[in-house]
Amino acid sequence: MSDLLSIGASGVRANQAALSVVSENIANGGVEGYSRRTITTKEVVSVTASGATSGHGVFVTGVSRAADMFKAASVRASGADLARTEAGGVWLDRIQTALTGADLDTRLTAFFTAAKGVAADPTATAPRAAMLEQARAVAGAFTSTGAALANATGELDATADQAVADLNGLSAALAKINDGLGRVGAGSAAAANLADQRDAILEKMSGLVDVSATIDGFGRASVRAGGGNGVALVSGNQVSAVSYARNAAGAVVFAVQSGKDTSVLTPGGGALGGVVDGAQRIADARSALGDLATTFVDTVNETQAGGRTLDGTAGSAMFTVGAAPTDITMTLDDPRGIAAASVGEGTRGNGNLAKLEALRSSTGVEGGLTALVSGNAAAIQTRRTIAAAQTAIHDGAIAARDAVSGVDLDSEAVDLLRFQQAYQASSRVISIARETLQTLLDIR
Repeated sequence: MSDLLSIGASGVRANQAALSVVSENIANGGVEGYSRRTITTKEVVSVTASGATSGHGVFVTGVSRAADMFKAASVRASGADLARTEAGGVWLDRIQTALTGADLDTRLTAFFTAAKGVAADPTATAPRAAMLEQARAVAGAFTSTGAALANATGELDATADQAVADLNGLSAALAKINDGLGRVGAGSAAAANLADQRDAILEKMSGLVDVSATIDGFGRASVRAGGGNGVALVSGNQVSAVSYARNAAGAVVFAVQSGKDTSVLTPGGGALGGVVDGAQRIADARSALGDLATTFVDTVNETQAGGRTLDGTAGSAMFTVGAAPTDITMTLDDPRGIAAASVGEGTRGNGNLAKLEALRSSTGVEGGLTALVSGNAAAIQTRRTIAAAQTAIHDGAIAARDAVSGVDLDSEAVDLLRFQQAYQASSRVISIARETLQTLLDIR
């Protein structure tokens, strides 16, 4: 009779634990990063001398967390790819805004059109004043465009510094979770909660850099960044520190300090990968714009030096360049100083400005700017196409993971009813055992 009581009692305890877990699943069904829980049980058996076995109920051995490490790794990998593409796209958009915001192409065309106006009537003051005004506008547009790209570089550096700080913070948090997982009992509710936090941090880390994780028997994660053979960021409760640096040519370096050892992280994904792409794109755009500015200034100033002003004197430079090739200011402020005539021509001569028109075509400053803008626009479109495909892949990976670890409220409702009935049945077993025992006692 005592066996019947113990069997009923064990059933009550097991079903009570199951109801608690199902209730927790239902309560956390909409919580991001929560993995469905189930209880694991083991039968209590005894073996007689003859080898026969008999059951004496069940006991709860722990809480099992529904998860698939391979599907979780797929989410992280696809997320890192998407994050790199999206982060790189931000800087391409920033470059496009910088290249087009000051209407540099329009200013260049207006300047050369104004030069034609002076060539058509070299002695008139109004066309000369108009040409200087357009020259001033071109200088300002080059300066503004160069400054916008420089600002983009500064913003990229700030973004990279923040991403590195976030990565270091996540690594430190993961090390603490690893320490906690080593202290709590395996199969406990606390271990399941820590495992949820671990996977959430790993997913956040993959948004910053491509990571690979190995999980030991306690659930602790060791993380490498930059691919499977990359550098170690977290090992147990040991954490490495990442730092960021960039040179003027756009080359980015992420150094990883682990004790006295320093290694280089080469991100293949995540926001840090986007920083690498963006830094090089911005540097290339600044270099190309600087070359165009230098060509334009040299062409105009050399044309000025080879001609004669309205007063018959040798022409002087129209522009002066500052610390950067795009830092252009006006030197010439007198409309009479425009050297329209060639050497040997009179004041009505326009041969020198005819040379400028020819140089306009041969140097290809306007065409070079158009190619720079259109090339960046094409890169933006290509990246958006790639991002759309990667988004679909990432969404599919998340769906596959959630099919294993996510909470289905309909299924949980069925389990809730099932365990309630089982709990009631176990309670009824206890009642029957008590009633039977009482009846036997009354007979005595």
